[in-house]
Amino acid sequence: MAYPFQMGLQDATSPIMEELLHFHDHTLMIVFLISSLVFYIISLMLTTKLTHTSTMDAQEVETVWTILPAIILILIALPSLRILYMMDEINNPSLTVKTMGHQWYWSYEYTDYEDLNFDSYMVPTQELKPGELRLLEVDNRVVLPMEMTIRMLISSEDVLHSWAVPSLGLKTDAIPGRLNQTTLMAMRPGLYYGQCSEICGSNHSFMPIVLELVPLSHFEKWSTSML
Repeated sequence: MAYPFQMGLQDATSPIMEELLHFHDHTLMIVFLISSLVFYIISLMLTTKLTHTSTMDAQEVETVWTILPAIILILIALPSLRILYMMDEINNPSLTVKTMGHQWYWSYEYTDYEDLNFDSYMVPTQELKPGELRLLEVDNRVVLPMEMTIRMLISSEDVLHSWAVPSLGLKTDAIPGRLNQTTLMAMRPGLYYGQCSEICGSNHSFMPIVLELVPLSHFEKWSTSML
């Protein structure tokens, strides 16, 4: 999860988030190089009084500064499209969880089980236990198995919401009357926090999401105890 004064993105937990981090660094390096070149040229123009007429009127220079930006855009677009298709790809999910947004809590239903569903509310500040995080802790965590493909079906019963978990690279809108889907797969166990990322009313800030990723054997014990 994020820590105070953090400047970068959260540590990646899923393969998709790792790809997003690599793409972020790749694009940021391109932006840095372009900014450095532009700053260097502006500095030369301000400090040098000499003018190279053959450079100012050369057809070759105009060709280069037309083709070069196109190549840079291609270098950015190709990895971006690859990741976009990877995020939409769903390959034989091992588990399906339906998430419904409400004002102002989340409800979850494990559709592969006959009667496994619950609501997830934020824990009020005065009821927090030592070590729990203010505005991020919930009364019922979403327990999921790690290293398995999980399909999330996301919708809403009232207004627009957005189900987002940054460390997993997930952000999917919850729209009334529409069922969106996304996949997640965590590579290591732990607690992963998120929040509603769509302004949905006065208590928009009080809709946290907590995923507890555990080994499959622990998940089976938990699901048996919940039934």
